Amino acid sequence: MINNSDLAVIMMGATGAVGSEAVKTLVNIPQLKRLTLLGRRPVENLNSDVVIQHKIDVTKPETYTNLIAGHESAICTLGVGQPSKISQEAFLKIDKIAVIDFAKACKNAGVRHFELLSSVGIDASSSNFFLRTKGELVEELKALNFERLSIFQPSMILTPTNRYGIGQAITLAIWPLLKPLLFGSMKKYRGVKVETLGAAFAGNLLRENAGLEYLNWENFEEIVQS
Repeated sequence: MINNSDLAVIMMGATGAVGSEAVKTLVNIPQLKRLTLLGRRPVENLNSDVVIQHKIDVTKPETYTNLIAGHESAICTLGVGQPSKISQEAFLKIDKIAVIDFAKACKNAGVRHFELLSSVGIDASSSNFFLRTKGELVEELKALNFERLSIFQPSMILTPTNRYGIGQAITLAIWPLLKPLLFGSMKKYRGVKVETLGAAFAGNLLRENAGLEYLNWENFEEIVQS
């Protein structure tokens, strides 16, 4: 298992909404000895002695494979912000192929624990392209046999600002009002604040577990509260 008193983490997707929140929590964890961020652009205004940033091409593993050795854990929050606005080919390139390439490189370099930002409702046999692709991705990750694989499955991610126009503005306003109606097995569809989700990514690294785990709304809340 991972030695939580000497934690080294490598991450892809740190400039996104969830990834940036995960970084904010990670840099304040006393057990963290090194956080390596891989991305197309740097995270700005990040001052920490334990953070190392590398500008890479997420679609070309050869630009980062030599940077992974020495890390026990990996976080991947890489993804397209608005899948409906791009082609299926472009979506696959970032949300599936780039993630698998990163995961394979991590496995080959000795990473034991891999955390992935996925979605509620994923299913490799789904007729929905988004859910099917995300489901196929998880099946490929399972085949890599990480010592621990954590699949984060949020429903609506509630950000403090509207980033994508009127559609998101309406969703951000309405979704929190649905919380009392989503109970029992429906709790997994509750909206989660982006800062809570990011903190859960960081906090989960310190929890003792092994094998495959699927995490949803209740788990996010439990991790952050503990």
